[in-house]
Amino acid sequence: MDNNSVTTPRVLSVKMWPPSKSTRLMLVDRITNNLTTPSIFSRKYGLLTPHQAEHDAKRIEDLAFAAANKHFQNEPDGDGTSAVQIYAKESSKLMLEAIKQGPKEEVQSTTTAGGGREDCLFDLSGGRRAFIDESEARDLLRPLADPTNNSFTKIRFTNRSFGSEAAKVAVSVLSSIKDQLTEVDLSDFVAGRPEAEALEVMNMFSSALEGSKLRFLDLSDNALGEKGIRAFASLFKSQRDLEELYLMNDGISEDAARAVLELLPCTDKIKVLQFHNNMTGDEGAVAIAEIVKNCPRLEDFRCSSTRIGSEGGVALAEALASCRHLKKLDLRDNMFGVEGGIALAKALSVLTELTEVYMSYLNLEDEGAEALSEALIKSAPSLRVLELAGNDITVKSTGKLADCIAAKQCLWKLNLSENELKDEGSILIAKALDEGHDQLAEVDMSTNMMRRAGARALAGSVLKKQAFKLLNINGNFISEEGVDEVNDMFKDSPEKLGLLDDNDPEGEDFEDEDEEGEEEEDSELEAKLGGLKIKQEEE
Repeated sequence: MDNNSVTTPRVLSVKMWPPSKSTRLMLVDRITNNLTTPSIFSRKYGLLTPHQAEHDAKRIEDLAFAAANKHFQNEPDGDGTSAVQIYAKESSKLMLEAIKQGPKEEVQSTTTAGGGREDCLFDLSGGRRAFIDESEARDLLRPLADPTNNSFTKIRFTNRSFGSEAAKVAVSVLSSIKDQLTEVDLSDFVAGRPEAEALEVMNMFSSALEGSKLRFLDLSDNALGEKGIRAFASLFKSQRDLEELYLMNDGISEDAARAVLELLPCTDKIKVLQFHNNMTGDEGAVAIAEIVKNCPRLEDFRCSSTRIGSEGGVALAEALASCRHLKKLDLRDNMFGVEGGIALAKALSVLTELTEVYMSYLNLEDEGAEALSEALIKSAPSLRVLELAGNDITVKSTGKLADCIAAKQCLWKLNLSENELKDEGSILIAKALDEGHDQLAEVDMSTNMMRRAGARALAGSVLKKQAFKLLNINGNFISEEGVDEVNDMFKDSPEKLGLLDDNDPEGEDFEDEDEEGEEEEDSELEAKLGGLKIKQEEE
């Protein structure tokens, strides 16, 4: 090399656009929260239900992203700053439009045949999500109070916020029909109320329903915490026939989980138990594990997004081993780690009736994933859904994982996205799917550092399945030629191939070098979107 030559250091340019998948999901969550939070607009137009808000949030983010991306393609400076501004502005504008449209006004009572008798549902959930007063409560609940119409066995009060005066009307009606009720849905029924009033309302409803023989109880989306759980103490203590209990998004902390354990007198008939999206932690998980141990008929258990680490994960796993009729297990988005994964593997080895397993984002790593795969090879012969996304799985453990997948001939959906399988691991998975698997419909192998060979192998494998509907291999490192080749393979059924717009043909070459820069991009972009609010347009 010439001593006079000068080596110019490579300069990494930091671009604000496009946002990462996690950033886009973060924005959807933020929009959903805005659409379900009481405000001056919601008082006028009504609040959307959580289900409506989630649906609208995804639509809003898609439209805002499309508008911003179109601008970015023609942006002179090309760093994405103005695209981010448009992304936020469009999101804000579309949120206001969604609020102004409001929920559809609808009060339903439906009748369905079942169990040799007619089960009649009284449903307020389709109506305008808003505060109701005493007068409105009387109007809404008139069908329930009608002595000539006493066939209602199910009530759904979600989507209406009851204050103390409205609650007095409701509890008077409920007290008169509680003996015939079998299903009660009180999810999201005190939204926006001050804590003292909300607790008073909960106590009133609890007393009114005390002694009823419910098989279904949903108290989700009420920010209960320990105080809220104890406000329903009389109702909980009187229930001995519960088959389904939902406490999702309820602020179930360690103390709240212990309160549930303390107040539930009998759990031996419970088949469905769901605690999704709480702040349970390890100690809370230990309390929930005690409940699970006493649910011998449990078929569906969900404890996802509950901040549980290895200690709580091990406790839950040990408890689940006693639930020999379990069919659906959802523990996504916790921090079980390798230790929790190994404990789960021991439980899964005896849970032979499992049909759906959701264990994405548990920090399992190769050791945990390998242990789980080995356990499932010998268990769950009718497994239809397997999700292990975002677990830092590499080719090191893919051999055992492929053996597991090959053994699951009833598999309908497979999600291994956001791992590090690369071509070698992807080809092993493709070979595992090659023979049989006639029911296979969906495979998600996005964001796995995969190149052309892996993409081609997966495409060739799934295209053999008549029932197949969607292959997602976006976010990988497939060459342009590879993309063309895969598109050509799907030319007769293009609807079965997901988008490839996030594919980066050169991504792997600079992966380590750019990692820090990518983290800065996401952090800065999320910061810019963090203050996103519903803004009223100037008139």
